[in-house]
Amino acid sequence: MPELQLGDLAPEFNLIGTGDRWYALQEFLGRPVVLAFYPDDFSPVCTTQLRAYSANIDDFTQLGAVMLGISPQTLSSHESFKDRLGIRFPLLSDRERSVAKAYGVLGPLGFYRRSVFVLDRELHIVYRHVSRAGLTFRSSDELLQAVQKAVA
Repeated sequence: MPELQLGDLAPEFNLIGTGDRWYALQEFLGRPVVLAFYPDDFSPVCTTQLRAYSANIDDFTQLGAVMLGISPQTLSSHESFKDRLGIRFPLLSDRERSVAKAYGVLGPLGFYRRSVFVLDRELHIVYRHVSRAGLTFRSSDELLQAVQKAVA
């Protein structure tokens, strides 16, 4: 499968997520969307990353943006992670890794690569970052700049 490029329409998905509901990308048409793919609930870097994004969620919301975290853990793991850390945006369960495959964020042996996509109101990719090594993450400021460009 060819790598997704800037300007491409983001692949559709429908995943179960926190709040025990299904999330389809199409439901966010008309709003910018930030998709934060992360390897594992409760890992040190993921914990730091999602806490940082959660701390800035009001800035994303003021721009009309929706943030979704996506990883391969179970819904119960996501609920526990979200509750324990006070994460303020939905976490979606990609158990089959089908969404990760569609977005090209699976690494060797099927592990998630820490990756972020920002979509414009028409769900086209306007920002993408796929990490080869997941020890760092994109800052909220960098993502907010991408969202600002998407709504300009």
